[in-house]
Amino acid sequence: MIQFSSVRKEYSGDTVAVEDFTMTAPTGSVTVLVGSSGCGKTTLLRMVNRMVDPTSGVVSIDGTSVAERDPVGLRRSIGYVMQSGGLLPHKTVAENIDTVAALRGVPKLERDGRREELMATVGLASELADRYPAQLSGGQQQRVGVARALAVDPNILLMDEPFGAVDPLVRSDLQQELLALQKTLAKTVLFVTHDIDEAFLLGDYVAILEEGARIVQHGTPEEIVAKPANDFVEAFIGADRGARALRIEERSGQKIVVDGTGRVAGRLSES
Repeated sequence: MIQFSSVRKEYSGDTVAVEDFTMTAPTGSVTVLVGSSGCGKTTLLRMVNRMVDPTSGVVSIDGTSVAERDPVGLRRSIGYVMQSGGLLPHKTVAENIDTVAALRGVPKLERDGRREELMATVGLASELADRYPAQLSGGQQQRVGVARALAVDPNILLMDEPFGAVDPLVRSDLQQELLALQKTLAKTVLFVTHDIDEAFLLGDYVAILEEGARIVQHGTPEEIVAKPANDFVEAFIGADRGARALRIEERSGQKIVVDGTGRVAGRLSES
């Protein structure tokens, strides 16, 4: 469980990135922070592994403040995936995946077995192990990033817009793979995105943020879609348009579900 208690972050020049943030990310769930660029969501994410320390307030993991943890040891115990992949360009796929495990002194034979298992899990062919990041597609690089984050079997996985730099088809594949992985691994995932559709697809819980990391609404995707907290949320999630503005029409004797553009979205079943 990740807890933020009255967290605030100020930078020089009186810039306030996070005003007063309190939230819990439950164990074994995917919690998504979603909002426009600059709203403070990445700052919050980086507080968990102490890449950023709050000006005030407490960030804790399972009841223990991260401020009491050694930053290096803390980071090596938490998986971290970023948008660019963050791969070391001078190291092979195998070496990139092994990075944290090697730093933690995991024996080579054990690392080799774990790497092979992870490459298969994230959809990477074994022959890619000796290639360098520049020889991979964007989607393959992100898969390497996910495998590296999982290499030491962390309880917590931090994901900072990990699929934002790949094309829509690859992004969809990666999202589905993450959902499948989570069903099996049940990690505590804190995920950052600016895409509300991605947030609703992946999140067990979603926090919609505005400037200063102020929570406008927090709940399950179903709760937010069913009852937006205010006009801002309604506009942000597109409640009145597109695929979320569904209505039932009767056509040719059948009850048809139509979206906000007037296109047929499906047919109601009797069962």
